[in-house]
Amino acid sequence: MKIKLNPPYLKGGLRVLLESRFSCRDFQDKPLNLDEVTNILWAGAGKKYDSIASASRTAPSAGATHPLQLYILAGQNGINKLKEGLYHYSIEEHSLTLVTGGDKRKELSDACLGQDFIKIAPVSLIITADFRRTTSRYGSRGQNYVYMEAGHASQNIYLAVTSLGLGTVEVGAFIDDKVSQALGIEKTHTPLLVMPIGYPQAK
Repeated sequence: MKIKLNPPYLKGGLRVLLESRFSCRDFQDKPLNLDEVTNILWAGAGKKYDSIASASRTAPSAGATHPLQLYILAGQNGINKLKEGLYHYSIEEHSLTLVTGGDKRKELSDACLGQDFIKIAPVSLIITADFRRTTSRYGSRGQNYVYMEAGHASQNIYLAVTSLGLGTVEVGAFIDDKVSQALGIEKTHTPLLVMPIGYPQAK
């Protein structure tokens, strides 16, 4: 027995964003501004402002253990008024801290098995996790919860990027240690996803 369903009736911006979202691998040589980056990072895993819900973050987290850590890699002239380098996003303070200087896009591309579009995108967002925060409560099952949370965060990032007229793509093909070593990421923060971000090339 087959039941014919009505068309989706989500109203307003959410339906537009879901229908507009796509995976982008062709980027313009055009910088982002810091406010755009701010909104993308906050959407990924930021603290809510004046929330009417009990959850404190934009992405759900098992037991509110919040294992995710976000980094943004800015290429040369990748973000207006910001030096190239790797920055750590402090979720608690809603701020950026420089971890390592220099344009590391080639090194990141090499660690991602030579995916050249990573060298072209003005910035890349790296989602990492400190698994101990979740596995200390849930044991080995906690690993599954961390991966789920990374999925929630990446979809938020996709939608935020789309709302700003930008493009991104999830990259999961990389060598974890090479990503960490090339960029200088904290050893306890395991890379889970790389998301190059920029203005899409006109189709």
